[in-house]
Amino acid sequence: MRKNIFTILIITTMTVMTSCTGNKVYDKYQHTPVSGWEKNDTLKFEIPKMNVGGVFAANLGLRINGSYPFMGLTLIVDQTVYPSHLTKSDTINCQLIDKNGNSKGLGVSYYQYNFDIDKVSLNKGDSLVVSIRHNMKREILPGISDIGYSLSAH
Repeated sequence: MRKNIFTILIITTMTVMTSCTGNKVYDKYQHTPVSGWEKNDTLKFEIPKMNVGGVFAANLGLRINGSYPFMGLTLIVDQTVYPSHLTKSDTINCQLIDKNGNSKGLGVSYYQYNFDIDKVSLNKGDSLVVSIRHNMKREILPGISDIGYSLSAH
């Protein structure tokens, strides 16, 4: 009886641990200079050839600190599938601060935000190159520390 309870506990723990990570097939962040992310500095994420095809949920991650001067951020995300060279461009309007001046992100001195991007359909053997740049009127944006991109099986 005791052995069965222990076995059930281990199986339950392993199930919970794998479900917490989700079905992510790619998850990476890149640093930007906290002193200022220049408008012409495009971040590139190169996702290697897929082992399986399917529809994947794309997500944008963002980390900022208190020196970011605006309530929002507009990002241009270009996703190019290879070998077909099909490119999809999305404009992501990130609302970071509410009208009362409170952060919508999680954290204390650095804030974490996550924003959904349209789903991506990939075939087995396809690779993906993602380019992210800001589209703000100010040329240099201070306070942005990291930009991330993730893909999860849908």
